[in-house]
Amino acid sequence: MIDELRKPGTRSRFGLFFMPVTVIALAIVWSGFWFFASSQISDRLDGWRAREAQSGRVYDCAKRSVGGFPFRFEVRCSDVSVTLLAQTAEPDTAQTRLTAKLADIAVISQVYDPKRLIADFTGPLTLAERGEKPFVSAGWSKGRSSVYGLPEVPQRSSLEFDNLAIDLVAGPVPAPLFRGQHAELHARLAEGSAADNPVIETVLQIAQGSVQGIQPLFAEPFDADIRVMLRGLKDFSPKPWPDRFREIQAAGGRIDVVQSRISQKDFLSVAAGSLGISPSGLLNGELQMTIAGVEKIAPALGIDKLLQEGVSQQQVDRVARGVNANDVNKLLGALNKAIPGLDRVVRQSIESGLAQLGPATTLEGRKAQNIPVRFVDGNVFVGPLRVAQIPPLF
Repeated sequence: MIDELRKPGTRSRFGLFFMPVTVIALAIVWSGFWFFASSQISDRLDGWRAREAQSGRVYDCAKRSVGGFPFRFEVRCSDVSVTLLAQTAEPDTAQTRLTAKLADIAVISQVYDPKRLIADFTGPLTLAERGEKPFVSAGWSKGRSSVYGLPEVPQRSSLEFDNLAIDLVAGPVPAPLFRGQHAELHARLAEGSAADNPVIETVLQIAQGSVQGIQPLFAEPFDADIRVMLRGLKDFSPKPWPDRFREIQAAGGRIDVVQSRISQKDFLSVAAGSLGISPSGLLNGELQMTIAGVEKIAPALGIDKLLQEGVSQQQVDRVARGVNANDVNKLLGALNKAIPGLDRVVRQSIESGLAQLGPATTLEGRKAQNIPVRFVDGNVFVGPLRVAQIPPLF
């Protein structure tokens, strides 16, 4: 009887509505998951900010928003400021606190890879002592960082910039300080764990970098590849860097320079060694450095030009503030006239002195010299010559 009541050719409509209903249900579930997860991001960021504040790094932004629906999470902060507290061995006063300001940061995480965070930076970045005008400004064509792992305990991180330009802006006119075609800084957990004796490997790479306004030798473009291992940390608990260095010293830790290679048009330098920290926070240790192109150092330092063309008041102020540059130039001119070829004699003397700093060798097919660089209670010696003093780390 029932079969007779059915019309020929009729079919169930269940299959017709199954797929649309399923898609709508999945969309509702996915949307609920995304909005729930995005609501947790602010809490996680606040927790991370609190942890960083315990380490002396206070982050803030004027405006924060969360977006990226449906397949990623994007947190954007505008008018970012970072205040650095107690990050040096100096007393933590208003004069030693630094504040960095940045226009915008966008942090992105894919839903399918939530442990990897990518951040894009929008400049310019300025650095100032608290309450003062900025003294450093930086800009770039691309600035990006990447962090893998939980925000509280990252396993590895990186920071990279293209066309990085850093200027000193304390004076009336910005003065170039650093230029770099590309710069990268990488850090990763190489040994141990975040809670038990972590060993941190750090790699710095610079392509076509130059340091301006200090010395002609440093103004020439150079490439650098430096790898360092930091040993002696107890854990990753929040603390300022002076406390971490004090911890490293107490544990007998060290800073191992595994590889350092710096190349320039006329120079090539490689170095490796290990540095420790004294109870007073000063560096001790030795690096074995090999340099090819030592004979080019005197001309690169501008010895000839100093004798022939004189020095500027700015150059004199760096080493003897209050001395008149005109008086120095008159003396140099008189010496060069009284002893023709004095510039050549001075250059040869410098080259001869450099040749005595270490034994001859070869480096990548070029004549070179092995020159020890020693650190004694923060004093830096190149061979027997004391060339610098590094302040205490804590």
